[in-house]
Amino acid sequence: MAVCQLRTLYQIKITLVGAKPPIWRRLVVHDAITLDVLHTAIQYSMGWTDSHMHQFEKNRVFYGNDDNDFDIESEKKFSLKDLLRTEKDSVNYEYDFGDGWRHKITLEKILPFEASSGLVKCITGRRACPPEDCGGIWGYASLLETIDNPNHPEHEEMIEWLDEGFDPAHFSLSDVNTRLQRYIKCKL
Repeated sequence: MAVCQLRTLYQIKITLVGAKPPIWRRLVVHDAITLDVLHTAIQYSMGWTDSHMHQFEKNRVFYGNDDNDFDIESEKKFSLKDLLRTEKDSVNYEYDFGDGWRHKITLEKILPFEASSGLVKCITGRRACPPEDCGGIWGYASLLETIDNPNHPEHEEMIEWLDEGFDPAHFSLSDVNTRLQRYIKCKL
């Protein structure tokens, strides 16, 4: 369970870099959210499965899991307000170093604290998150072309690989917030 000191709220936009059409989520979070909790919020809001390594980067300083052997700051020791201080500031977040899913996190608005707010809430978004292990942004573009073309030689194989059917245009605000509420709690 995350512990936070409440002061202000940040409205942030998380954009998957290079996605066409754009894939993004807009969240309202407490400014004191630690980067490890923010990582979890990104995973649940975007639809990733947290199956791969990740890191945040700001001004060539990297923040991530301190259990690895890399020259990296512990994400548990830094909060979002340490990296984003004014509107339009941004930080980079990379997930799955093999596929290289890069995200830009932009501070859109600094909002006054509201006692009823939780630690994280998604307020809008666009499109489904790409499936894990599909080859990064370029592999995802190829996957979309393949599933959109019934005559493509790999069409059936990719449809089967996607299992329960994949709708790249789908985004459910209620599903995202249900996941966020279930897994991210703030002890006040």
